[in-house]
Amino acid sequence: MRTSIRFLLAGVVAVGLLLALAQTARAEARVHIVAPGENLFRISLKYGVTVEAVQAANGLTSNLIYVGQVLIIPDPGAPPAPVETQPASAPPSAAPSSAPPADGVHIVQPGETLFRIGLKYNVSWTAIQAANGLVGTNIYAGQRLIIPGVSANTGQTPPVEATPTPPPAAPTDTPALTDTPAPTDTPAPATGGGVHIVQPGETLFKIGLKYNVSWTAIQAANGLADTRIYAGQRLTVPDAASAPPTASDPAASSPPPPSGEGKRFLVDLSEQRLYAYEGDTLVRTTLVSTGLWQYPTPPGTYYVYLRYTAANMRGPGYFLPDVPYVMYFYQSYGLHGTYWHSNFGTPMSHGCVNMPTAEAEWAYYWSDYGTPVIVQP
Repeated sequence: MRTSIRFLLAGVVAVGLLLALAQTARAEARVHIVAPGENLFRISLKYGVTVEAVQAANGLTSNLIYVGQVLIIPDPGAPPAPVETQPASAPPSAAPSSAPPADGVHIVQPGETLFRIGLKYNVSWTAIQAANGLVGTNIYAGQRLIIPGVSANTGQTPPVEATPTPPPAAPTDTPALTDTPAPTDTPAPATGGGVHIVQPGETLFKIGLKYNVSWTAIQAANGLADTRIYAGQRLTVPDAASAPPTASDPAASSPPPPSGEGKRFLVDLSEQRLYAYEGDTLVRTTLVSTGLWQYPTPPGTYYVYLRYTAANMRGPGYFLPDVPYVMYFYQSYGLHGTYWHSNFGTPMSHGCVNMPTAEAEWAYYWSDYGTPVIVQP
């Protein structure tokens, strides 16, 4: 009888040890099999870990997963991997040869994005993207990024002769219908025909104003696929008198201005293009991405009622942190910058108007609360 009791006690102890070991193993790493309709964001919420931690644990370089895929779920309490360790699949960072030699270096911290890093150094995220030869917006903790135009010694952006970006207007209970003050950039005489070295914070539009040349003419003269430029880049500035109109010139194929006065936006759904008018004058235009067929952008006349330099956006199956230069014009529909795709000219959104971030920045500071937004089929 005593022997049976000893065997029973030994068995209980053994089972307890096995359970303890199993719990320890599960704490170190769990396994999840992807089910239909799941994504990395939902899976990370389920286990209380970050999307980046799941990506790092499984060597993922994007958010793409598939049904039946086996994912390792790391321990939420485990310390982050040392920033010196770079994943084998991480893209190399190569600065273009034309970048200034005084550029500084930033080591990416967990949770940082190109947009947040750009805000820290007062440099556009597209300039950082271009300076490091990045194809997309994916970066990783420990990555060394060249920050164009930032002193390597001080880590600060050196002063330049550029008009500072005005702060956004504060919200009011009643949207203000007055226009924002006119830009302080005064167009210089039409000199053109030379080379311009891009300064931190400059855009094609500002450079065009400086030389009294259309920004689309500068874009065409340098073979640029979009509006992204970086500090230190050498741009050919065509002579204003001899620069031929380009197919992308706003005046070449713009629709008639919508009725009204002052500043207003026109979003043409059929063209996937946004036009900015002041009075009857077309000021600027850009390709955009409006809502997919199942999430259409509603036609109508609306007014900007809420503005953020950066805001988090979430919906069914997605979460987008720090969406730049958001201007809501109807319910949860808004104009905003876009860092997760560059397929402008094609419907891509859940109803908002996706804009290139440089264009959204310009639109944000050009407009104000109460600026009309006309959406036409």
